Amino acid sequence: MDNLTDNRADIRDFLASRRAKLQPEQVGLPAGNRRRVPGLRREEVAGLAGVSPEWYSRLEKGNISGVSDDVLLSVSRALQLSDEECQYLFELARAARPMRRAPSRRKEVGVAAPVQWLLDSITMSAAFLLNGCLDVVASNSLARALHAPMFASDTTSEHGNANFARFHFLEAASREFYVDWEAGAAATAALLRAEAGRAPNDRGLRALVGELSTLSPEFRTLWASHDIRFRHEGIKRLRHPVVGDLELTYQPLTLPIFPQAVHRLSVYTAEPGTTHEERIKLLASWAASGVAEAAESSS
Repeated sequence: MDNLTDNRADIRDFLASRRAKLQPEQVGLPAGNRRRVPGLRREEVAGLAGVSPEWYSRLEKGNISGVSDDVLLSVSRALQLSDEECQYLFELARAARPMRRAPSRRKEVGVAAPVQWLLDSITMSAAFLLNGCLDVVASNSLARALHAPMFASDTTSEHGNANFARFHFLEAASREFYVDWEAGAAATAALLRAEAGRAPNDRGLRALVGELSTLSPEFRTLWASHDIRFRHEGIKRLRHPVVGDLELTYQPLTLPIFPQAVHRLSVYTAEPGTTHEERIKLLASWAASGVAEAAESSS
Protein backbone atom coordinates (compact mmCIF):
# COMPACT_ATOMS: atom_id res chain seq x y z
CA MET A 1 0.00 0.00 0.00
CA ASP A 2 1.06 3.60 -0.61
CA ASN A 3 2.37 5.65 2.28
CA LEU A 4 -0.19 8.42 2.45
CA THR A 5 2.05 10.65 4.59
CA ASP A 6 4.61 10.86 1.76
CA ASN A 7 2.73 11.17 -1.50
CA ARG A 8 5.70 10.91 -3.87
CA ALA A 9 4.72 7.32 -4.64
CA ASP A 10 1.15 8.47 -5.40
CA ILE A 11 2.46 11.15 -7.77
CA ARG A 12 4.86 8.75 -9.49
CA ASP A 13 2.32 5.98 -9.96
CA PHE A 14 -0.48 8.31 -11.04
CA LEU A 15 1.57 10.05 -13.74
CA ALA A 16 3.09 6.78 -14.95
CA SER A 17 -0.32 5.10 -15.15
CA ARG A 18 -1.77 7.98 -17.19
CA ARG A 19 1.24 8.02 -19.50
CA ALA A 20 0.80 4.29 -20.09
CA LYS A 21 -2.85 4.77 -21.07
CA LEU A 22 -2.10 7.38 -23.75
CA GLN A 23 -1.22 5.93 -27.15
CA PRO A 24 1.16 7.80 -29.52
CA GLU A 25 -1.43 8.08 -32.28
CA GLN A 26 -3.75 9.89 -29.87
CA VAL A 27 -1.31 12.80 -29.71
CA GLY A 28 -0.18 12.75 -33.35
CA LEU A 29 3.00 10.72 -32.85
CA PRO A 30 4.03 7.63 -34.86
CA ALA A 31 3.44 4.40 -33.01
CA GLY A 32 6.75 2.85 -34.03
CA ASN A 33 7.62 -0.80 -33.53
CA ARG A 34 10.25 -0.71 -30.78
CA ARG A 35 8.16 0.30 -27.76
CA ARG A 36 8.97 -1.93 -24.81
CA VAL A 37 6.02 -0.72 -22.74
CA PRO A 38 2.56 0.58 -23.68
CA GLY A 39 1.83 4.27 -23.88
CA LEU A 40 4.03 7.31 -24.32
CA ARG A 41 7.67 7.64 -23.38
CA ARG A 42 8.68 10.20 -20.77
CA GLU A 43 10.50 12.34 -23.33
CA GLU A 44 7.37 12.41 -25.50
CA VAL A 45 5.26 13.70 -22.63
CA ALA A 46 7.95 16.26 -21.85
CA GLY A 47 7.89 17.51 -25.45
CA LEU A 48 4.12 17.79 -25.46
CA ALA A 49 4.20 19.67 -22.14
CA GLY A 50 7.00 22.02 -23.23
CA VAL A 51 9.49 20.98 -20.54
CA SER A 52 12.83 19.19 -20.64
CA PRO A 53 12.92 15.38 -20.43
CA GLU A 54 15.10 15.65 -17.32
CA TRP A 55 12.60 17.94 -15.65
CA TYR A 56 9.64 15.70 -16.48
CA SER A 57 11.54 12.62 -15.30
CA ARG A 58 12.13 14.37 -11.98
CA LEU A 59 8.44 15.24 -11.77
CA GLU A 60 7.36 11.66 -12.44
CA LYS A 61 9.62 10.50 -9.62
CA GLY A 62 7.35 12.43 -7.26
CA ASN A 63 9.37 15.65 -6.91
CA ILE A 64 6.39 17.93 -7.40
CA SER A 65 6.89 20.39 -4.54
CA GLY A 66 7.35 23.93 -5.87
CA VAL A 67 6.08 23.16 -9.37
CA SER A 68 3.96 26.03 -10.70
CA ASP A 69 0.29 25.65 -11.53
CA ASP A 70 1.02 26.59 -15.16
CA VAL A 71 3.46 23.70 -15.53
CA LEU A 72 1.06 21.27 -13.88
CA LEU A 73 -1.65 22.42 -16.27
CA SER A 74 0.68 21.86 -19.25
CA VAL A 75 1.45 18.33 -18.02
CA SER A 76 -2.27 17.70 -17.51
CA ARG A 77 -2.98 18.73 -21.09
CA ALA A 78 -0.11 16.65 -22.44
CA LEU A 79 -1.47 13.57 -20.66
CA GLN A 80 -5.03 14.48 -21.69
CA LEU A 81 -6.22 14.25 -18.10
CA SER A 82 -9.91 14.61 -17.37
CA ASP A 83 -11.09 17.53 -15.23
CA GLU A 84 -11.20 15.24 -12.19
CA GLU A 85 -7.74 13.82 -12.87
CA CYS A 86 -6.35 17.33 -13.30
CA GLN A 87 -7.92 18.39 -10.01
CA TYR A 88 -6.42 15.30 -8.35
CA LEU A 89 -2.93 16.16 -9.65
CA PHE A 90 -3.27 19.66 -8.21
CA GLU A 91 -4.37 18.17 -4.88
CA LEU A 92 -1.27 15.95 -4.85
CA ALA A 93 0.93 18.95 -5.56
CA ARG A 94 -0.71 20.97 -2.81
CA ALA A 95 -0.17 18.17 -0.29
CA ALA A 96 3.52 17.89 -1.27
CA ARG A 97 4.33 21.53 -0.57
CA PRO A 98 6.23 22.64 2.55
CA MET A 99 4.54 23.34 5.89
CA ARG A 100 2.61 20.08 5.75
CA ARG A 101 1.16 18.83 8.97
CA ALA A 102 2.00 15.56 10.65
CA PRO A 103 -0.50 12.74 10.22
CA SER A 104 -3.67 13.55 12.13
CA ARG A 105 -7.07 12.05 12.65
CA ARG A 106 -9.86 13.92 10.93
CA LYS A 107 -12.03 15.74 13.45
CA GLU A 108 -15.56 14.40 13.33
CA VAL A 109 -18.34 16.53 14.72
CA GLY A 110 -21.87 15.60 15.61
CA VAL A 111 -24.59 16.33 13.10
CA ALA A 112 -26.57 19.40 14.09
CA ALA A 113 -30.19 18.74 15.03
CA PRO A 114 -31.61 20.73 12.06
CA VAL A 115 -29.58 18.56 9.67
CA GLN A 116 -31.02 15.39 11.22
CA TRP A 117 -34.50 16.95 11.05
CA LEU A 118 -33.92 17.55 7.34
CA LEU A 119 -32.99 13.91 6.79
CA ASP A 120 -35.97 12.68 8.80
CA SER A 121 -38.35 14.91 6.83
CA ILE A 122 -37.40 13.12 3.60
CA THR A 123 -39.87 10.26 3.68
CA MET A 124 -39.92 8.89 0.11
CA SER A 125 -36.17 8.92 -0.54
CA ALA A 126 -33.29 7.29 1.30
CA ALA A 127 -30.98 10.06 2.54
CA PHE A 128 -27.71 9.86 4.45
CA LEU A 129 -24.55 11.82 5.15
CA LEU A 130 -21.11 10.39 4.39
CA ASN A 131 -17.66 11.63 5.34
CA GLY A 132 -14.57 11.28 3.16
CA CYS A 133 -13.90 7.76 4.45
CA LEU A 134 -17.45 6.75 3.38
CA ASP A 135 -18.64 6.34 6.96
CA VAL A 136 -22.38 6.89 7.41
CA VAL A 137 -22.50 9.94 9.67
CA ALA A 138 -26.30 10.31 9.73
CA SER A 139 -29.29 8.81 7.92
CA ASN A 140 -33.06 8.70 7.79
CA SER A 141 -35.14 5.61 8.51
CA LEU A 142 -35.61 4.75 4.82
CA ALA A 143 -31.84 4.85 4.23
CA ARG A 144 -31.34 2.41 7.09
CA ALA A 145 -34.09 0.16 5.75
CA LEU A 146 -32.74 0.34 2.20
CA HIS A 147 -29.22 -0.56 3.34
CA ALA A 148 -30.35 -3.01 6.00
CA PRO A 149 -27.74 -5.63 4.96
CA MET A 150 -24.96 -3.09 5.52
CA PHE A 151 -26.26 -1.88 8.90
CA ALA A 152 -26.67 -5.51 10.02
CA SER A 153 -23.21 -6.50 8.77
CA ASP A 154 -20.30 -7.45 11.00
CA THR A 155 -18.34 -4.70 9.23
CA THR A 156 -20.69 -2.25 10.94
CA SER A 157 -20.99 -3.85 14.37
CA GLU A 158 -17.22 -4.37 14.68
CA HIS A 159 -16.41 -0.71 14.04
CA GLY A 160 -19.43 1.01 15.56
CA ASN A 161 -20.58 2.65 12.35
CA ALA A 162 -21.61 1.64 8.85
CA ASN A 163 -18.98 2.17 6.17
CA PHE A 164 -19.74 1.68 2.48
CA ALA A 165 -16.19 0.67 1.57
CA ARG A 166 -15.88 -1.97 4.29
CA PHE A 167 -19.29 -3.42 3.43
CA HIS A 168 -18.57 -3.46 -0.29
CA PHE A 169 -15.17 -5.16 -0.11
CA LEU A 170 -15.23 -7.15 3.13
CA GLU A 171 -18.81 -8.43 3.38
CA ALA A 172 -19.78 -11.36 1.14
CA ALA A 173 -23.45 -10.31 1.26
CA SER A 174 -22.60 -7.13 -0.69
CA ARG A 175 -22.14 -9.17 -3.87
CA GLU A 176 -25.78 -10.22 -3.67
CA PHE A 177 -27.02 -6.80 -2.55
CA TYR A 178 -25.30 -4.77 -5.29
CA VAL A 179 -26.41 -5.96 -8.72
CA ASP A 180 -23.50 -4.09 -10.35
CA TRP A 181 -20.92 -5.05 -7.73
CA GLU A 182 -17.84 -4.54 -9.93
CA ALA A 183 -18.84 -1.05 -11.05
CA GLY A 184 -19.65 -0.09 -7.47
CA ALA A 185 -16.32 -1.45 -6.26
CA ALA A 186 -14.42 0.62 -8.85
CA ALA A 187 -16.34 3.77 -7.90
CA THR A 188 -15.78 3.17 -4.19
CA ALA A 189 -12.01 2.75 -4.59
CA ALA A 190 -11.87 5.81 -6.86
CA LEU A 191 -13.69 7.95 -4.27
CA LEU A 192 -11.22 6.89 -1.58
CA ARG A 193 -8.28 7.54 -3.93
CA ALA A 194 -9.56 11.08 -4.55
CA GLU A 195 -9.98 11.60 -0.80
CA ALA A 196 -6.39 10.42 -0.26
CA GLY A 197 -5.25 13.18 -2.60
CA ARG A 198 -7.20 15.75 -0.61
CA ALA A 199 -6.25 14.48 2.85
CA PRO A 200 -3.04 12.42 2.60
CA ASN A 201 -2.25 12.91 6.30
CA ASP A 202 -5.52 11.62 7.70
CA ARG A 203 -4.81 8.64 9.94
CA GLY A 204 -8.37 7.32 9.77
CA LEU A 205 -8.19 7.19 5.99
CA ARG A 206 -4.76 5.57 6.09
CA ALA A 207 -6.06 2.89 8.47
CA LEU A 208 -9.09 2.19 6.28
CA VAL A 209 -7.01 1.89 3.10
CA GLY A 210 -4.54 -0.36 4.91
CA GLU A 211 -7.33 -2.60 6.18
CA LEU A 212 -8.96 -2.91 2.76
CA SER A 213 -5.62 -3.47 1.01
CA THR A 214 -4.75 -6.26 3.44
CA LEU A 215 -8.09 -8.06 3.34
CA SER A 216 -9.39 -7.52 -0.18
CA PRO A 217 -7.47 -8.49 -3.35
CA GLU A 218 -10.09 -6.66 -5.43
CA PHE A 219 -9.47 -3.44 -3.54
CA ARG A 220 -5.68 -3.80 -3.90
CA THR A 221 -6.05 -4.10 -7.67
CA LEU A 222 -8.40 -1.13 -7.95
CA TRP A 223 -6.28 1.01 -5.62
CA ALA A 224 -3.22 0.34 -7.77
CA SER A 225 -5.05 1.58 -10.88
CA HIS A 226 -5.02 5.14 -9.48
CA ASP A 227 -8.46 5.89 -10.90
CA ILE A 228 -10.12 8.77 -9.08
CA ARG A 229 -13.63 10.10 -8.71
CA PHE A 230 -14.78 13.17 -6.80
CA ARG A 231 -18.49 12.60 -7.37
CA HIS A 232 -20.56 9.46 -7.66
CA GLU A 233 -24.04 9.73 -9.15
CA GLY A 234 -26.30 7.89 -11.53
CA ILE A 235 -28.33 4.68 -11.29
CA LYS A 236 -28.00 2.19 -8.45
CA ARG A 237 -29.45 -1.29 -8.78
CA LEU A 238 -29.99 -3.17 -5.54
CA ARG A 239 -31.39 -6.60 -4.67
CA HIS A 240 -33.16 -5.94 -1.37
CA PRO A 241 -33.99 -8.90 0.90
CA VAL A 242 -37.48 -7.56 1.70
CA VAL A 243 -38.84 -5.80 -1.42
CA GLY A 244 -36.74 -7.36 -4.16
CA ASP A 245 -34.94 -5.62 -7.03
CA LEU A 246 -34.73 -1.83 -6.97
CA GLU A 247 -33.43 0.65 -9.51
CA LEU A 248 -32.84 4.07 -7.99
CA THR A 249 -31.23 7.35 -8.99
CA TYR A 250 -28.78 8.88 -6.56
CA GLN A 251 -27.35 12.37 -6.29
CA PRO A 252 -24.62 13.72 -3.96
CA LEU A 253 -24.55 17.20 -2.43
CA THR A 254 -21.55 18.45 -0.44
CA LEU A 255 -22.27 20.00 2.96
CA PRO A 256 -19.45 21.96 4.66
CA ILE A 257 -20.47 21.05 8.23
CA PHE A 258 -17.22 22.21 9.84
CA PRO A 259 -13.94 23.68 8.47
CA GLN A 260 -12.22 20.28 8.69
CA ALA A 261 -15.25 18.03 8.24
CA VAL A 262 -17.02 17.95 4.90
CA HIS A 263 -19.99 15.62 4.58
CA ARG A 264 -21.68 14.45 1.42
CA LEU A 265 -25.47 14.21 1.38
CA SER A 266 -26.64 11.35 -0.86
CA VAL A 267 -30.26 10.82 -1.81
CA TYR A 268 -31.65 7.66 -3.43
CA THR A 269 -34.94 8.16 -5.29
CA ALA A 270 -37.19 5.95 -7.41
CA GLU A 271 -38.61 7.17 -10.69
CA PRO A 272 -42.28 8.13 -10.21
CA GLY A 273 -44.85 5.75 -11.62
CA THR A 274 -42.56 2.74 -11.72
CA THR A 275 -42.59 -0.56 -9.86
CA HIS A 276 -39.47 0.67 -8.11
CA GLU A 277 -41.46 3.55 -6.60
CA GLU A 278 -44.06 1.08 -5.37
CA ARG A 279 -41.35 -1.00 -3.76
CA ILE A 280 -39.82 2.07 -2.13
CA LYS A 281 -43.25 2.93 -0.71
CA LEU A 282 -43.51 -0.61 0.65
CA LEU A 283 -40.03 -0.32 2.14
CA ALA A 284 -40.88 3.05 3.71
CA SER A 285 -43.96 1.48 5.29
CA TRP A 286 -41.87 -1.43 6.54
CA ALA A 287 -39.31 0.98 7.99
CA ALA A 288 -42.03 3.07 9.68
CA SER A 289 -43.58 0.01 11.28
CA GLY A 290 -40.17 -1.02 12.58
CA VAL A 291 -39.67 2.40 14.16
CA ALA A 292 -43.10 2.22 15.76
CA GLU A 293 -42.45 -1.27 17.15
CA ALA A 294 -39.10 -0.13 18.57
CA ALA A 295 -40.79 2.86 20.26
CA GLU A 296 -43.47 0.63 21.77
CA SER A 297 -40.95 -1.91 23.08
CA SER A 298 -38.92 0.81 24.79
CA SER A 299 -41.92 2.42 26.47
